Amino acid sequence: MIESLKKALGAKVVVAASSDENHPPENIIDGNTKTFWMTTGMFPQEFIIRFADPTNITAVSVDSYNVKHLKIEKNTSQHASQFEFVTEKEFEQTDGHLQSNAISLNGSSATHLRFIITSGYDHFVSVHKVSVQN
Repeated sequence: MIESLKKALGAKVVVAASSDENHPPENIIDGNTKTFWMTTGMFPQEFIIRFADPTNITAVSVDSYNVKHLKIEKNTSQHASQFEFVTEKEFEQTDGHLQSNAISLNGSSATHLRFIITSGYDHFVSVHKVSVQN
């Protein structure tokens, strides 16, 4: 089952590389694809989501615009440090509509997930929604 991170898992965005008061990082986990977090135009950009409890995750779903390459890392500690690589994915460019990508995490257990956008199809990218399947 795909769940809204904020409501279902008590998730919070604890780090974001950039912030715009009109498009805050919390929009990533509000479950609404009409709201979003926007980057400042330089790469890499990253954000870290913390779960209330260690969570088993089989896949994540990412809805975005102009993301070209994304890496995902995890940790199982209470602190957002010492991450280990999980996977990476090249996104296809979409003109005028959201990129929707499901990414397998093979049942990884995580307290934090770090999403690193290493490149984009434009100077600015946006992340509209991140969901997990557990």
